[in-house]
Amino acid sequence: MSDAPTPLPPEIEARLDVLTTGVDLGDPKLLDAMRRDLGERLREGRTLTVYLGLDPTSPNVHLGHAVVLNCLKRFQDDGHRIVLVIGDFTASIGDPSGRSKTRPPLSREEIEHHAATYSEQAFKVLDRSRTEVRYNSEWLAGLDLEGVVRLAASMTLAQMLVREDFRKRHEEGVPIHLHEFLYPLAQGYDACHLEADVQVGGTDQLFNLMAGRDVMKGRGLEPQVCLTMPILPGTDGKLKMSKSYGNDIGLTLEPADMFGKVMSIPDEAMGDFFRLASGLTQAEAEARLAVLADGSLHPRQAKAELGRLIVARWHDEEAAREAEAAFDKQFKEREIPDELPDLAVPEGAAVALDLVAAAPGVKSRGEARRLIQGGGVTLNGDRLEAWDAPLPGELAGRVLKIGKRRIFRLS
Repeated sequence: MSDAPTPLPPEIEARLDVLTTGVDLGDPKLLDAMRRDLGERLREGRTLTVYLGLDPTSPNVHLGHAVVLNCLKRFQDDGHRIVLVIGDFTASIGDPSGRSKTRPPLSREEIEHHAATYSEQAFKVLDRSRTEVRYNSEWLAGLDLEGVVRLAASMTLAQMLVREDFRKRHEEGVPIHLHEFLYPLAQGYDACHLEADVQVGGTDQLFNLMAGRDVMKGRGLEPQVCLTMPILPGTDGKLKMSKSYGNDIGLTLEPADMFGKVMSIPDEAMGDFFRLASGLTQAEAEARLAVLADGSLHPRQAKAELGRLIVARWHDEEAAREAEAAFDKQFKEREIPDELPDLAVPEGAAVALDLVAAAPGVKSRGEARRLIQGGGVTLNGDRLEAWDAPLPGELAGRVLKIGKRRIFRLS
């Protein structure tokens, strides 16, 4: 007898293709296995429980989060139960994903402040009336020591050290604190409590999602299907988009600021942005990138189109047109070139003096003060009137001009 699985009906295959659009698990065999598992669950004809966990590590949801939220939205449109889990408890542990050292846990005050805005911003993608919002402190905060020990029995130390960031730190002698091992276990407990069929996340979360399968198996539950989406780089084009890196594009930015930040991304990052953030289908995105690659479309025009698409997606078409016109007026008429050297905003910079003093060619804070007081320093075209003027909250992508020749794009 053949052990080959029964082929899925064409309509299930079609739904499966939509639901897994853009999914990247890093291993084609793993992707095939997850697709088969998801297809069988769809064949059952029941409503699946699908969730995404977001730790409120910053007050804003950005375009990088939206990549995964869009995957969740496809399941919502397919008629499934959607749960958005705000990781107010797991944020107090600190996710070690991609970290070369222990991540400082957030205070309760920081977590509560950030969490207050997360769900509201997520509804820019998800249907509010059909989305459950849960906080994982509901079930994790009540675990006693016995519960933690039982949870820890779900995985071995060897399994933990398979994780790349843990393994690398272990080999290099960089401390790994025991509480960091609890993070993937706690996330796995989320899946158990929800009896999840599917968990979605970014590719940097694959280990945590797969750990959830182990925790579910240990508790006699059917392991969840794990689906991860590619990571959108930030405006620097190098690191993943993150508020902590200062390279994010928030969903709540004003149209002009959003457009300006898109225009600040390096040319080599446009492929990721067209594929993951533009709202175009994969075929449409690849078509735009093809004409960009063969020289038919100038990078400046492509980036402007990308900016219009992104602003229109999160605001509207009129806002996109106005944002582009404002950008052109501000930068073209002032003869500011599109390609500018980057200037990293100094950590802790609070007033104009802190920013100007960090610019190349400015020899001292005293010189920076004199330049500002002389009226020769502008930020996005607006003159800095006083050395102690407070800096705006969003600086990445803005243009700092010192005199006529020194012009920088902040990152």
